[in-house]
Amino acid sequence: IEIYSLHVDCKVTSRFAHTVITSRIVNRANESQEATFEVELPKIAFITNFSMSIDGEVYPGIIKEKAAAQNKYDTAVSQGQSAGLIKITDRKLEQFHVSVSIAAASKVTFELTYEELLKRQLGKYELLIKVRPKQLVKHFQIDVHIFEPQGIHFLETDSTFMTNELTEALTKVQNETKAHILFKPTLEQQKKNSELNETLLNGDFVVRYDVKREATAGDIQIVNGYFVHYFAPQEMPTFPKNVIFVIDRSGSMTGRKIEQTKDALLKILQDLRPEDHFSFITFNHKVGEWKSSLLPATEENVASAAALVQTLTAGGGTNINDALLTAVSMLDRAEGLPERSVSMVILLTDGQPTSGERNVEVIQENVQKAINGKYALFCLGFGFDVSYKFLEKMALSNGGIARRIYENADAALQLQGFYQEVATPILMQIEMQYPENSIEGLTKNNFKLFFEGSEIIVSGKISNELDLLPVEIKAQSHTSNLTLKEEANVKEKEQIFQNQRYIFGNFIERLWAYLTIQQLLEKAISAQEEDQKALEALALDLSLRYSFVTPLTSMVVTKPQQQEELANKPTEAG
Repeated sequence: IEIYSLHVDCKVTSRFAHTVITSRIVNRANESQEATFEVELPKIAFITNFSMSIDGEVYPGIIKEKAAAQNKYDTAVSQGQSAGLIKITDRKLEQFHVSVSIAAASKVTFELTYEELLKRQLGKYELLIKVRPKQLVKHFQIDVHIFEPQGIHFLETDSTFMTNELTEALTKVQNETKAHILFKPTLEQQKKNSELNETLLNGDFVVRYDVKREATAGDIQIVNGYFVHYFAPQEMPTFPKNVIFVIDRSGSMTGRKIEQTKDALLKILQDLRPEDHFSFITFNHKVGEWKSSLLPATEENVASAAALVQTLTAGGGTNINDALLTAVSMLDRAEGLPERSVSMVILLTDGQPTSGERNVEVIQENVQKAINGKYALFCLGFGFDVSYKFLEKMALSNGGIARRIYENADAALQLQGFYQEVATPILMQIEMQYPENSIEGLTKNNFKLFFEGSEIIVSGKISNELDLLPVEIKAQSHTSNLTLKEEANVKEKEQIFQNQRYIFGNFIERLWAYLTIQQLLEKAISAQEEDQKALEALALDLSLRYSFVTPLTSMVVTKPQQQEELANKPTEAG
């Protein structure tokens, strides 16, 4: 089985990425064989299309509601055919895998399309392309086209497998608003060494960039009556933070996990600013407070906390309920905190609640009642024994987010990386306001916190013939209450994309649908049951209308001999 051509074609228009992967395979044997197509794609992406064509016959993937597809599929399974096509492979990726039997000397072309909205983190966007052909490929090519009307501020490529020879196969052309990156290694350049036919191409190919930001009230783009508004203010004063770290030291944390946690905490302590206040709570079946209140992050206090972290050992049960309630009550009692400051609780746990209150619903209720919208709760789930669903619901109900920390060598870096994302709050209570009677389907437009290096994105449909789209942003900064205003000239904005030949026409509409689905699914996690059903119904409707494989839809892949397989999108909560 020979992959004679593999082409990754990616077009990024104003952060929205559309990637098409085409693999052409020939069976050189004189009997029929399995041809496999395997692609790792970012978890945040939605697959929108798949097809295989065998000797001119095309077999498309059809996207359906999950339940309907499942029934159809269960029938196929009972006849002894194989299981689902997508699985999570690591913290950023999931894998799409399909095999088909092809006759001697036959050819098959696989084509997969997926879309994602690139998320700004720590001041840059990252486009990740996983490269793993597992053999030398005669025609191998990665093409990345970027068009950012705001202007490209910087652009870099990075790869885990580059050698001096391979660098020669990489070209980068860019001007003010566009970039084209081409990676096209020859067979010789792909080889590990000249004797063996082993490939060097195994790992990540990454493009990182950021855009220029001139306008204070963000940047608005409009195509075919849909708008997107990007807002990422710079050079603002940072809010002091009041942060309580709630650290699980139960028996299951023993060994590498507790060591990695200690490593990360020591580094995080160094990153606290002098105007921050902080404290530590550690818990197993009992809850231990480092100090009875929050302390300013002076050198002395940080050193004393570091000494405590060094002595942490693991053993005992897991009392999440009391640990979190202790943290909240410490914030409630706190005195002498800076008047304009941001309070947060960061929980790190690797297990289920086994001591104290064990019912996760009761714990969620207790915590939400105690926090009552005053503080943000961030939940980090270490490994796969945690109930991620429980942590995610608790975080989203309390103005924070959840993140799974994968148990591998870089776990300490994952923990630090997460802390860096939330370390620099620069705005709170952000409201993005648009003319009410002229906008439909507005995505989320008020945000509790904005962290430096990230970006707020709001999208919607301009319903009547507007010439000017006025926007107003209200927010609190550390020093003042802000009101920012901007007006976008609809016709001028529409013009920007008219003459771009590689733009897929309705990209802002698709971006709007993608963002709306992501937000509906996130909202459903912390909603009551009836609301949950309504939110999921809306998300399902959009997933089908725009043909996205989301957690509510499935793609039915039909093969020769009427065989069928299902591609279901997995979620972090399983």
